[in-house]
Amino acid sequence: MENRTPAVRHLPKYEDLIKGDIELKQTQNDLNILLNRPPAPEWVKQHPMFKKVRYIPIERIESLLTVLFIRWHVEIRQVQTIANSVVVTVRLYYLDITSDKEIELWQDGVGAAPIQTDSGAGAMEWDKTKNDAVMKAVPAAESYAVKDAAEKIGKIFGKDLNSADQIMYDTLTPIPKKDKLEDLDNETNND
Repeated sequence: MENRTPAVRHLPKYEDLIKGDIELKQTQNDLNILLNRPPAPEWVKQHPMFKKVRYIPIERIESLLTVLFIRWHVEIRQVQTIANSVVVTVRLYYLDITSDKEIELWQDGVGAAPIQTDSGAGAMEWDKTKNDAVMKAVPAAESYAVKDAAEKIGKIFGKDLNSADQIMYDTLTPIPKKDKLEDLDNETNND
């Protein structure tokens, strides 16, 4: 079986930044800035059942995954019933596009969808479950799980979309060039 564990990257030391591949680190930083831009307003929809809930449709999420990461796939890790809902747990794999190697990164996500029952029936009255309830609930829960995993990649996928407090990523700035780092180091050593 293929090992899908992503490569572990350690935070570089200051000296490593000076000696290391600054351009690669700049590429990673630029990607972080892009991924943490807010989604385009036309991508965001109002939830039909919940007044103050906004979302990005799954087809837009899948399109963004393809445009940004070229190759991605989903592994369904678990499907279970909790109360009257189907819960799906997934692992979303995508390419690390800042690396020259084929490294897969991943995020886990979870989603749930209710199992529909006849009008007036209680949530646990299984004999009143609609014929196609599970057939509808499982794919819906999977879509919610994929979206949950994608949101963890960045704001462009809907992270913080319904949060009262927004974390800004505008402090991610371009990494200084090697000669600028050396100037900073010389200033620090001269103090």
